[in-house]
Amino acid sequence: MEEKSVAKKYILDGKGVLALVGGFLAGSFVMALLNVISMFVFNVNMQYHDYYLLLANAVGFLSAIFAFDYFICRPSTGRKLNFNMSPTNLMTYYLIFPMMFGMMLIGEFITSQIPTTGPFFGEYYQYFSRLMDQMTNDKATLILMAVVMAPLFEEIVFRGIIMKGLINKGTKPKTAIIISAVIFGLVHGNPWQFVGAVLLGSVLGLVYYKTKSLLLPILLHAFNNLCSAILIFYGNTESFADTFKVSEWLILAIGIVLFTTFYILFTKKYRVHYTEN
Repeated sequence: MEEKSVAKKYILDGKGVLALVGGFLAGSFVMALLNVISMFVFNVNMQYHDYYLLLANAVGFLSAIFAFDYFICRPSTGRKLNFNMSPTNLMTYYLIFPMMFGMMLIGEFITSQIPTTGPFFGEYYQYFSRLMDQMTNDKATLILMAVVMAPLFEEIVFRGIIMKGLINKGTKPKTAIIISAVIFGLVHGNPWQFVGAVLLGSVLGLVYYKTKSLLLPILLHAFNNLCSAILIFYGNTESFADTFKVSEWLILAIGIVLFTTFYILFTKKYRVHYTEN
């Protein structure tokens, strides 16, 4: 009786990191070059148009994903890069969304404790606020970028490639989840988004590891960003406490209860059913 050959798996090492970073920079360079050509030939600076923001984001991430696929995944596995996007049973969704929401509230409280005034934090926060204000005022563009593109591209890179690549390399799952979450936080480029990104990235990594489906962290990521977008649209803030005029400590308490309860149910009490590629 012949034994089935074990399918080779891609790993994340120095070459993989170089492929991701190099691919992203190459895509960003192409977009910058196209904008320079547009300014000289058509006298149009595309950076002032919403479509450029969407296009630059897509090209950067797609270039990074393609570079990892072409230079790392295919040569090492003989197959193109692909991810399990299978849905799971309904009960799993009932557990992971409250768990995610609880961590969102915890993250909000911790973030609110980071200073926004002072000689260092004050100037940095003002710069960051101006940068965010300059991105786009168009609701459709913000929704498309934050709720559709960011969850899809970022989960492929941070959970699908980085986290899974580390686990395939032999890194302990818990360590891989933390590393991918910290990197996810660092790329946001500021301390206020860093905290939330690390906390939420840890939940996204846990869900991906336990369910084996990238669809679920994508949906959770989209849920988080949609909540933020709605708060910004109707309350001009990303804070649940400010929007609903309640204490930050109440937000923290609700967050701890929600996260702890559904974390225990998700990880200890309930068997998740999944199909792995």
